[in-house]
Formats: sequence, structure tokens, C-alpha cells
Amino acid sequence: MELEFGTALVQLVSFLILFWFLRKYAWGPLTKMMKDRQEYIENQIAAAERGREEAERVLEEHRKLVEKARQDAHEWMENARRTSERQAAEILAGAEAEARRLKEQALAEIQSEKEKALAELRDQVGELSVLLAGRILAREVDAQKHRQLVEQALAEMGDRA
Repeated sequence: MELEFGTALVQLVSFLILFWFLRKYAWGPLTKMMKDRQEYIENQIAAAERGREEAERVLEEHRKLVEKARQDAHEWMENARRTSERQAAEILAGAEAEARRLKEQALAEIQSEKEKALAELRDQVGELSVLLAGRILAREVDAQKHRQLVEQALAEMGDRA
């Protein structure tokens, strides 16, 4: 086999021209396409990472909101408990005040009835005194009998009082 210089030179020039054309028209666009593809993939990865970070941020906000809602619910329940205790205390205080009022009213009624009974007793004593005076005047009595009548009247008044 003989190596021909002319053929080798033509092949070399053809190879260089082909290499130049491939580099200019094929390799450049191919490299640009690969670079664009790489940038697209990097952008997609960055977007996915941002999406993941956003999802984590939203999840953390959600957790905080849930915890806040739990705290609010606990506070509401605590406020409701305190309100119900306060209302129960107010109702109890009202009932105690009503009981005191009723007791005072009953005592006032008892005092009124007592005063009525004493007034009636005074009336009866007055009647007995008039009756006794009438008896004394109706008969002539000596000092001894007069004292017995007074003691008897006093004893009758004591029994009725």
C-alpha cells in the first residue's frame, strides 16, 4: 500500500473543511442546544427547589396557624370557664341575697305579729282591768280581799302574757 501524498492532502483538506463546517453549523448549534438544555434543567431544578422551600414555608405557616388556633381555642374555653364560674358566683350571691331578704322579711313579719299580739294582750289587760275594777266597785271589799283580787288579776295577766 502506498500512501499517496496528494490523496492524503485532499483528504486532510476535506477533513478540515468538513470539521470547519461541522464546527460552524453543527457543533455550535449542538453546543448551544446542549447549553440551553443544561440551563433549562438547572432552571427546573432551581424552580423545584424554590417550590420545595415555598412548600416548607407554607407548611410551617400552617403549623403555626394550627398552633395559634389551638391556643385561641384553649383561651376561649378558659374564658368560657371563667365566665361560667363568675356567673355561677353571681347566681349564688343573688340566691344568698334573696335568702337574706326573705329571712329579714320573715323576721319583720314575726316582729309585726308579735307587736299585734302584744297590742291584743294590752287590750285584754285593759279589759281585765276594767272588769276587775268593776268587780271591786261592785262589792265592798276589805283590804285583804282587795289584795287577793289584784294578785289574782295579775296572775291571770301573767298566764295570758
